[in-house]
Amino acid sequence: MTQNHDLLAEDAATLDGLRTILEPNKGKMRGPAARPTFDDIMSHTPSADGVIYEEATIAGVSGWWCVPAGARAHEAIVHLHGGWFVWGSAGAYRHLTGQIATASGAAAFVADYRLSPEHPFPAALDDALTLYDGIVELGFQRIAIVGDSAGGALAVGLLTRLRDRGANSLAPAAAVLLSPVTDLTLSGATWESRSASDLYFTRDQVAGLIALYLNGQDPTLPTISPLFEQLHNLPPIRVHVGDAEMLLDDSLRLVERAAAAGVDARADVWQGMQHVFPGSVATLTAARLAMQDIGAFLSNHLVPLEPSASR
Repeated sequence: MTQNHDLLAEDAATLDGLRTILEPNKGKMRGPAARPTFDDIMSHTPSADGVIYEEATIAGVSGWWCVPAGARAHEAIVHLHGGWFVWGSAGAYRHLTGQIATASGAAAFVADYRLSPEHPFPAALDDALTLYDGIVELGFQRIAIVGDSAGGALAVGLLTRLRDRGANSLAPAAAVLLSPVTDLTLSGATWESRSASDLYFTRDQVAGLIALYLNGQDPTLPTISPLFEQLHNLPPIRVHVGDAEMLLDDSLRLVERAAAAGVDARADVWQGMQHVFPGSVATLTAARLAMQDIGAFLSNHLVPLEPSASR
């Protein structure tokens, strides 16, 4: 299922200004040397009012708790950040995670999973599973998974790993994916059709980053590219993606396959928007509207049904 959102006039003007700033640097960030630049970009997401940020380590995985005022007990969000498996840190992403926590009313933990090339596949996915088990051991009873960009691949990988463990695992209540990477073979048609409109990446830049993560592994493996995974028996999934980004097809095809497997899955496609646009809550109306949708979806699935409503 796909829900399309029109481009608002005020956002069109903002995006025109953004294009002037971003296009000269498109595709220039490459390899681990770009980590400080990437973190600086992500840290510009504003902090949500009332959120308490606290560094922590859970089951050996470090990160940040982002706890909104009035957070509901026993509910948690695990956020797996983006950065093409090479960039990104929990510290730089904590404000985006805090925005999601505030919108949903639940505490969220953003993880510093291990990065490539120092720690190629499957290190990041192993960390995600270890972290989830650690969150369960802390006593949280309702857990949602959020993943953006490369973190989207890790999020779906975590969902399928937990499913395959069966009754031995507490099943996640829901998942939200922001511009997820789902096909590391880069076979989606929008790698070509959106190559001009995407303001951040180029195909050869992304291919180089993916190679660092794969370290010689086959990108068609379902544990690497969740688009090729069996997607049955997963919790409800919502995907938010920009129509102007090259990763559009990664989102649409994942949702199509998940829905065909019987999963409650929907892609919200926002016209004119760029990669992981919900982080731009300070400047884009679409980002604020998407964040409201994300918060409502997570809250609806994290809050358990009253006994009378579940009969």
